[in-house]
Amino acid sequence: MNSPAQNKTFSLSEAQRLAWLRLIRSENIGPRTFRDLLNHTGAAERALDLLPELSSRGGKKSYRQCSVSDAEAELSAHQKWGARLVALGEPDYPPHLRHIDGPPPLLSVMGSSCPSEERSVAIVGARNASLSGRKLAAQFAKDLGEQGFLIASGLARGIDAAAHEAALQSRTMAVFAGGINILYPPEHDRLLGAILDNGGAAITEMPFGWKPRGRDFPRRNRLISGVSLGVIVIEAAKASGSLHTARYALEQNRDIFAVPGSPLDPRSEGANGLIRQGATLVTCAEDVLEALSDRLEPKHPLNGELFEPDRGLPVTPHEPEAKLRDKIVSALGPTPVDLDELIRFSDADTRAVNVILLELELAGRLERHRGNKVSLLMR
Repeated sequence: MNSPAQNKTFSLSEAQRLAWLRLIRSENIGPRTFRDLLNHTGAAERALDLLPELSSRGGKKSYRQCSVSDAEAELSAHQKWGARLVALGEPDYPPHLRHIDGPPPLLSVMGSSCPSEERSVAIVGARNASLSGRKLAAQFAKDLGEQGFLIASGLARGIDAAAHEAALQSRTMAVFAGGINILYPPEHDRLLGAILDNGGAAITEMPFGWKPRGRDFPRRNRLISGVSLGVIVIEAAKASGSLHTARYALEQNRDIFAVPGSPLDPRSEGANGLIRQGATLVTCAEDVLEALSDRLEPKHPLNGELFEPDRGLPVTPHEPEAKLRDKIVSALGPTPVDLDELIRFSDADTRAVNVILLELELAGRLERHRGNKVSLLMR
């Protein structure tokens, strides 16, 4: 049975791709829930069949499932736009992104594919960057690109744009906060065109037509660090999105590099702070190359299992006993608890506990947190 957790690739059939899209677009399903459902059922089609029952057992009277027609319309819109949906485990999926906690099961992609052996580095920083900051970003991007690294960034103004422009002749990837057809900022249409014309790519995990909100940019930053072996931060203010990217990089076991700046410039406060906290101080591409020499994969195991295409017998989550469900619900509260601790407390089969958590999550009653923790959403 093929699985990304086993570092193998596969290609979904069109029916399977449609089912994956319906599943990830259904109510209360994110990347982790998607993975858990496939781990329990073996295939998206079977997971879709079980959604109403699972959510009902979790306490939800009605469940909104993505329809076949809505999913087909999104697939058609991608094709008309010149984009495609790439599944986790397929050859075009960015190789390093597979290693993060809860990788997106489907990505909207425009442009070239991502070779499995390709190394990439993210460059992020201030939107209101100084001229020297832009020059530094361009130099890092150009030099690393010439050494075979793909340069990833968020297509924002300032540092992002300078890095993308300098990496056009090597390869660069733009990560969107909205749908693949929603460019932000809109004035970067020519830059995006140049990226795609020169063999680069644009990716997003958001639905086609999705207009980005403030909360969507941290999700984008998680992908920027996720597609990369390391993140270079140039001119980041104290509470900037670039520091969010660095925090995600830390959680994902990526290298964090920071370019020092003047203590008198508030745009350098964040990068200087990262150096104080242990980030690698870098002043040129050679510093980054030395740290990443001979490394093709992140220092992190491939996360979780994922069954599709399925060649085995159907795997149907059994219904846990009511006593166990009551015990799990009573043990949960608004304070996040460690999942392993919850399983030990329940003194039950891990799979049974996970099914109950799936029921609660589909019913909108469970919240997952970083560090493998869960809490109950109080009504």
